[in-house]
Amino acid sequence: MASAQQIDGGPSDVGIDITDDELYEVLANQRRRFAVHLLKREEQTMEIGEMAEQIAAWENDVDMAEITGSDRKRVYTALQQSHLPKMDRAGVVEFNKDRGVIEPTEALRNVDLYMDVVEGKEIPWSEYYLGLSGVALALVAAVWVGAWPFTLLPPLAWALAIVVSFMFSAAAHKYYTEEMKVGELEEPPELR
Repeated sequence: MASAQQIDGGPSDVGIDITDDELYEVLANQRRRFAVHLLKREEQTMEIGEMAEQIAAWENDVDMAEITGSDRKRVYTALQQSHLPKMDRAGVVEFNKDRGVIEPTEALRNVDLYMDVVEGKEIPWSEYYLGLSGVALALVAAVWVGAWPFTLLPPLAWALAIVVSFMFSAAAHKYYTEEMKVGELEEPPELR
């Protein structure tokens, strides 16, 4: 399960008129997510050929030197005919089809995205925090009614344990979301 979330706020933070629906439509496709990652990472105008090579390498899980001409052409054609025009219409890039260049817009630069990828038996952070809150509430109730063994430590020690558990959880969550930000590291979050 993957979802995109804006860390810095709603569409008013973007700087131009791009709705959440338009942004989610752009991010609904893996190639467009890869293009967003590349443009956020490079932060400059990029040629479509260069973009196609990198995306083809990511899609085939090979180095750029190992991609075939047909792999590159397949990605190039899809970017040129479908993905980049859609991103241009949404306002996240400026795509000059005649020159074959893509330029990130302020909307793309100002949207801080991360991919919340949940695989296998992992749980989403929202469910984790809900469960941690439930455990903390049960602990407070046990201390309040004086249930054994919770009377062995003073109530302040239990309160400190709750605060520390939330602090470590928040630190782990912060680290995890930094690793999953689009455009921050060499590879897109989906490939890590």
